[in-house]
Amino acid sequence: MLRYLLAAAVVTFSGDGLPVRSPKSVGMSAERLEVIDRVVQRGITAGGYPGASVVVGRKGSIVWQKGFGSLSWGKESAPVIPDRTIYDLASLTKVVGTTTACMILFDEGKLLLDEKVSHYLPRFTGGNKDDVSVRQLLMHRGGLPAGRDLWRHAHTPDEARTLIYDTPLEYKPGTGFVYSDLGADLLGMIVESIAGEGLDTFLKARVFDPLGMSDTGFRPADSVIARVAPTEVSPPRGYPIKGEVHDENAFVLGGVAGHAGLFGTAADLAVFAQMLLDGGTYNGVHIVADSTIKQFTARAAGSRALGWEIGEGQHGSGNYLRDGAFGHTGFTGTSLWIDPDREMFVILLTNRVHAAKAKRPAKVIADVRQDLSDAAALSVTDENLAVAAMPASFRSDRAVDWNKPTRRARKARKPRGKSSSKSTAKPEATASAKPAAKPSSKPSASSAKKKPAPKKSTSKKPKAKQPAAKKAVPKKPAA
Repeated sequence: MLRYLLAAAVVTFSGDGLPVRSPKSVGMSAERLEVIDRVVQRGITAGGYPGASVVVGRKGSIVWQKGFGSLSWGKESAPVIPDRTIYDLASLTKVVGTTTACMILFDEGKLLLDEKVSHYLPRFTGGNKDDVSVRQLLMHRGGLPAGRDLWRHAHTPDEARTLIYDTPLEYKPGTGFVYSDLGADLLGMIVESIAGEGLDTFLKARVFDPLGMSDTGFRPADSVIARVAPTEVSPPRGYPIKGEVHDENAFVLGGVAGHAGLFGTAADLAVFAQMLLDGGTYNGVHIVADSTIKQFTARAAGSRALGWEIGEGQHGSGNYLRDGAFGHTGFTGTSLWIDPDREMFVILLTNRVHAAKAKRPAKVIADVRQDLSDAAALSVTDENLAVAAMPASFRSDRAVDWNKPTRRARKARKPRGKSSSKSTAKPEATASAKPAAKPSSKPSASSAKKKPAPKKSTSKKPKAKQPAAKKAVPKKPAA
């Protein structure tokens, strides 16, 4: 309980921020919520990220808000403070920004979900592009690829936008699912076309300023850079990133894009999440209709709603959120999950792309996200929602694949009598923190039986090829 009191004591909301209440007053267990401290701290200790902001809210109040670690790994780095530290939100931009803007324009009758994209963006035409609808873009079923390296070919935002318009479809619209940054970019451009102003200007005027989210927006001002958590140390643009969007495509688009570019604090996102739980109105300020929120956050196809993702035990939703929960994640190590049945939200912001010391930081953040949602859900004590027993251990306690290679991965590095190139043939396996494919381990086991003494010869083999796996830089997945 002391930890909770200390965490609550540092809350210094200004303006119309959410009030802080004790867990017991909103039907939650303070003792169970303390698991959050252990889970998040284990991620820092393992080297997954230097610091984190966490906010859990229920029934209109903050019940757990805390900063962990520091903005960077340096000893002199400032500590993380949930209502002060600003993080690059990455793909949370898709829902907090782009999808919300679409909801507002839908409310006003200016955006029709089943209208063709070419109606709003005449340059997006040719072939099956004329069949792509706004709804399909929101569901990531518009036929577009996941992305393309705009930053390699464009030097200005206009050139980057031209590349987006010219990108060919990969499949017939509506017949498949590919999580696409390009689709989100087109949605952002649709908002701008309808509104007659930039996406950043529209969101500031229609969402962030009315809600008092003063630290949320694109392209942070110089006056707040000291409070921004740094991201990549050695990016393609050639210098450490702090206060500029981490995503290279969003950067070449001018720092304002439908798929990435937003910065914000966990405290600001708490207000945004509560607005959605309150039916689109917060503290007397109306943002969007309750019926529109329900339409955009209901399951549309697979695990996707319109813009949002549905909680199915993946991507930070954990095992205990209700079927109606919705949320999203961001590549930099961010996540936001909202459970309407529990009247609860869970926010985690990190900069796990900042010189991570863990061998598999993607696995670290994936487990911490899941554990955070589980700990919050397990802390609800309402009779119809309570879970009787806590699990014996959490993913973060087990830390599977965080830093030590699995037995299967070790075998894959030592194929008997074969080139080690197979272990690096699929760099995406490294990016997703998965062990090497089974076929590479089986041959070594069988050959070991036939040749009882191959160790002598393999020990003399040079290990020059092993660093090749480290040099392979897999393409960053969208998140």
